Amino acid sequence: MTKKLSTNILDKLSIDYLRNQVLKNAYGNLDTVIAKRDPRVLLIWYLFFGLVPWFVDDLYFLMACFVLVLVTTYLAKITALVLFVFAIGVFSQSGYLFIVSLFFGGDVNTLIPLLILTLKVSTCSLASITVFSGLDPDRLANGLMWFNFPERLSFSISYAYRMLPLLMSEFQNVLLSFRMRGKAPSSEGFKGKVQYLIYQVKMIMQSFYPLMLNVAKRSRTTVEALEIRGYRNAATSKEVRKLKLADLQFTYDDALFIALSILWITAILLIKR
Repeated sequence: MTKKLSTNILDKLSIDYLRNQVLKNAYGNLDTVIAKRDPRVLLIWYLFFGLVPWFVDDLYFLMACFVLVLVTTYLAKITALVLFVFAIGVFSQSGYLFIVSLFFGGDVNTLIPLLILTLKVSTCSLASITVFSGLDPDRLANGLMWFNFPERLSFSISYAYRMLPLLMSEFQNVLLSFRMRGKAPSSEGFKGKVQYLIYQVKMIMQSFYPLMLNVAKRSRTTVEALEIRGYRNAATSKEVRKLKLADLQFTYDDALFIALSILWITAILLIKR
């Protein structure tokens, strides 16, 4: 049973699986409840749950925030890979500290401060995952532009999102070129799968420099195309700004989303008293 489970896990740890999971989380969640919200609402919501928990040490308040962002993460349909990386990140930030403290005279009383730290990290991380998985590049840039962020900053963030598929495609091409010039170990059996996984990790490390070089070349071509089409003039034009922000609409569902969030936090604080 254990051997079969390990084999299934190693089968999923492939480059194609990782690429599909990343692209799905960035572009495949546009029909969820979170993705349908106005980007301005999501940014304000994230500003609260991404910053306020760091300045509060009340355990009940942090648990209420964590439960709420946990529900929104479920509604956003986050991919399994992102949640797995999140779990590893939380453990590396605070989980291991409790284990280490037990070896140096710590007891159960040590759990409360570490639990507060874990809730802070988890709440802010899940809020980030929820919001940015539900915003496509255009909606994210328009939301930032509405809050009077510099046009170039908004475009840079949007452009970085748009470069993600190109980056993954170029990464796949570089890996294929390495495979054509090398010989992969056999992936039969558990030992073979482990060796094949190590081989893939080595290829990823060796692919980093040519990947960055190829993407930089394509980025330069994109910048030149934008300059030819008058991007700098459009970035300062009030008519263009008005046209881009025309599709932003605050709906009843957006108000309900904010109201339920406020009602949940308020109810927990009142119950505590």
